Amino acid sequence: MIEALQSLQKEAISALDQISDAPALEAWRIEYLSRSGKVPQAMEGMKSVPKEDKPAVGKAANELKKALSSAFEAKKEGFESADIELPEDPSLPGRPYPRGSIHVLQQTRDEMVSIFRRLGFALAEGPEIETEFTNFDALNTPADHPARNEQDTFYLDLEDHPKEGRKLLRTHTSPVQIRTMLKQKPPIRIIAPGRCFRRDEVDATHGMFFTQLEGLVVDRAIHLGHMKGTLEFFFREFMGPGTEVRFRPHFFPFTEPSFEADMSRSDMQIKGKKWTEIAGCGMVDPNVFSSVGIDPEEYTGFAFGIGVERMAMIRHGINDLRLFYENDLRFLSQF
Repeated sequence: MIEALQSLQKEAISALDQISDAPALEAWRIEYLSRSGKVPQAMEGMKSVPKEDKPAVGKAANELKKALSSAFEAKKEGFESADIELPEDPSLPGRPYPRGSIHVLQQTRDEMVSIFRRLGFALAEGPEIETEFTNFDALNTPADHPARNEQDTFYLDLEDHPKEGRKLLRTHTSPVQIRTMLKQKPPIRIIAPGRCFRRDEVDATHGMFFTQLEGLVVDRAIHLGHMKGTLEFFFREFMGPGTEVRFRPHFFPFTEPSFEADMSRSDMQIKGKKWTEIAGCGMVDPNVFSSVGIDPEEYTGFAFGIGVERMAMIRHGINDLRLFYENDLRFLSQF
């Protein structure tokens, strides 16, 4: 009986080695391992084995079943790893896979950076975790300003730095201006794109984080005309011919005078309004220069901040900020 089982194992393994496709493998399983297969039939012969020989024969039968089952699984895994569902004809075209694309916000940011690079602006970067000094103090933002409230800003529970204040997630990219002016003397002409964080309620026009592109120009005899000419050129290049730009007086702690920039196009009205707010800007406040060691009597400059999401929403007619971050391919594949 033991010899018969060993002979059956050799026969089955030899037949398995000859198999080259999935249908043949399934036929082999039915022939040897199914309920009516050769292995179960051979084990039926245990009934006629003498009592004293049953332990040895039973052990051999179990080893046979285990060996053939293991060999079957190994063969099956080999077919699966080789992707047996591929067509037999290698000259047939491969399976098409959808191609990815650059996210619409990255496309917008890249185009904005490209326009300013043509105007001679250098790219500057800074950390997303900032200090109270670079995010507020050096930008002429007093301790009682609402933005410094813990309900409006993400403060981090890290080791305090007495000279620089607490750590926080930056609320704008303006700290990059401070870091640049601390290590580089004028003339300065930079743009600083990056993510910012605020504790806003999430809705169609607000989020807990957003992307901003900050700009700074510092030199001798810089005046308001330079700022207006720079921003008017940028918005007309980005939004196209026929774009009108106006500047309204406003207040920012770090610029004086300060302005809100609005744009208008006859074919692009938002909520039925002719003018749409698109940026904040102004001449750098002398207190900001003093905080970084630049003489405000010798140098002047202007700064501006533009929301990347807002520019993309206006250009593409998108009415909900959340669509940018939901990762819905039906939306993203349009760009």
